[in-house]
Amino acid sequence: MTTTHTRGEAGTASGLRREALRDFLRTRRARVTPEDVGLPGGGRRRTPGLRREEVATLAGIGVTWYTWLEQGRGINVSDSMVASISRVLMLDETERTHLYRLAGLNPPQHAQEEPARPAPELERLLEAWMPRPAYVLDRWWNFVLINHSAKLVFGLSGEDDNCLVSFFTNTTYRARFTHWDDMAPSVVANFRSTAAAYSHDEQFAEITERLAAQSPEFADLWARHDVRHEALGIKSVTHPVVGRLDFEHTVFNLADRQDLRITLHLPQNGALAEAKIGRLLAHASPSDRAALRRVPSAG
Repeated sequence: MTTTHTRGEAGTASGLRREALRDFLRTRRARVTPEDVGLPGGGRRRTPGLRREEVATLAGIGVTWYTWLEQGRGINVSDSMVASISRVLMLDETERTHLYRLAGLNPPQHAQEEPARPAPELERLLEAWMPRPAYVLDRWWNFVLINHSAKLVFGLSGEDDNCLVSFFTNTTYRARFTHWDDMAPSVVANFRSTAAAYSHDEQFAEITERLAAQSPEFADLWARHDVRHEALGIKSVTHPVVGRLDFEHTVFNLADRQDLRITLHLPQNGALAEAKIGRLLAHASPSDRAALRRVPSAG
C-alpha cells in the first residue's frame, strides 16, 4: 500500500499529522547512536543520534526521499519503506504502529499469534464484576474467560468455545436472547468488522466457512457483507428460571492486548436483576459455582 504526502496549510488535520511525523522521526533518530546500528562511533556530532543519510542508507532508501519525509514534502510512502525505517530506528511495537498511522498507512497485522494468555489482573476484574455477567473473547471471538454469572445467565457450557458459533448453533444460548432475530444481523456485521482488521488471518475464513455449512441463517447474513462496529448495546435475556433480564453491555479492547475484547454487562433494573442472578448462583451446581471458567483459546 502507498500513500502520498502533499503540502498543506498549517493547522489543518493533514498539516498537523505531518508536523507530528516530522517531530517523531527526528526524536527517534536522535536516540539511536551509530554504535547501536553497527556504525563506527567516536567523533563529535552537531546533533545526537544518527544523521539522515545514515538512516536512509541503512533503510535502503534515498537520502533525498528520507529528508523530504521528515520535512513533510509531497512524496509517496509505502509500507515497505516505513517498515525499513522502523527497523533502523529500533522502534518497538507501539512506536511502529504510531509511525504507520502518522504516515497515513494502516499498521500491518501480525499473523496468527499464540493463544491468548489473559493476565491475572483481567481474571480478577471478571471475578470482581460478579454477580454481573462478563467474559473475554480473543480476536476470533473464542471464549478466553467467562465468569460464572455469564455461564448461568446465558446458558453457556463446556461445549461453547466460540461466541459467534454458539450464537447460531447452541440452542440454549440462542434461546436466552429475547430478540435473537433482531440481534443476529448486528452480531454478524460486527464479526465481519473484526475479521477485516485481520485481513491476512486465514482462521476467520475457516470459522465462517464452517459455520455457514452448519447454519443457513448465518450463511444468509454473511452473504450480505454488512459491517458494523458497536461497542455499546442492550441485551434482553429470558431465563427459564428467573425470567426477563435486561443488560447494557460494553465491549472494549485492552490497550496492550488488542487481540482481547472484554464484554461487561450491567443490569438495567439494578438491584432486582442482581437479586435474580443471586438466586441462580445460590442454586447452581458446584461446577457452575467455580469462580472463573478459563477456556483455552484456539490457535
